[in-house]
Amino acid sequence: MASTETPICDFGWQAPQFSLPGVDGKTYSLEDISGPKGTLVMFICNHCPYVIAVQARLIRDAKELQEIGIGVVAINSNDAVRYPSDNFDAMKEVAAEKGYPFPYLFDEHQSVARSYDAVCTPDFFGFNADLGLQYRGRLDASRKETAPADAKRELFEAMEMVAKTGQGPREQTPSMGCSIKWREDD
Repeated sequence: MASTETPICDFGWQAPQFSLPGVDGKTYSLEDISGPKGTLVMFICNHCPYVIAVQARLIRDAKELQEIGIGVVAINSNDAVRYPSDNFDAMKEVAAEKGYPFPYLFDEHQSVARSYDAVCTPDFFGFNADLGLQYRGRLDASRKETAPADAKRELFEAMEMVAKTGQGPREQTPSMGCSIKWREDD
C-alpha cells in the first residue's frame, strides 16, 4: 500500500460534474449533493487504514458541516475486482454499519476520480457555493492511527470558513493516504 499526498489546493478550480450510483439505490449528481454554502467531495474506500483511522471523525464532521449548509458526498473509485473489500456490496455494508450520513457513491469506471485528479484515500475537495475549490487538505493530523482527541479539526474549520466567507484557508496541510487502486485494463 503506497502512501500518497494530495497536491496543493488549486483555488477556484471548478468541480467536475458526475452521476454515480449510491449504496442507497439512488443515482446522485453534483447538483444533488451540493449545499447552499459549499460542497465537500471525499474520495474514500473501505479497506484503507488511513480512512479507517478517521471514519468516526468523518461522520462527526460531515453531520456538523451538513448542519451549516455544506453538502457532503463520499466516492469510492478503487478497483473492486482486485480489491473486493471495496466492491459495491461491501460499500453497502460499511455505510450501513457506520451509519454514513452522506451518500456513498461507486465510481466503478474511475472516470470521476480521474476528472477530479484524486490521488489517494482519503482525498478531500472542499468547494464554495459557486463550486470553486477552496480546500484540498487533510481531515486532521491522523495518519494510519487516529490523532489525539484534541487534534485541530483542519477540514471542519476550513469548510466552516468556506461556509461563512466563500474562501478557504491559504495554509493547508496535504491529506495523506493509500493511493487510488487504478484498474489495470485502463
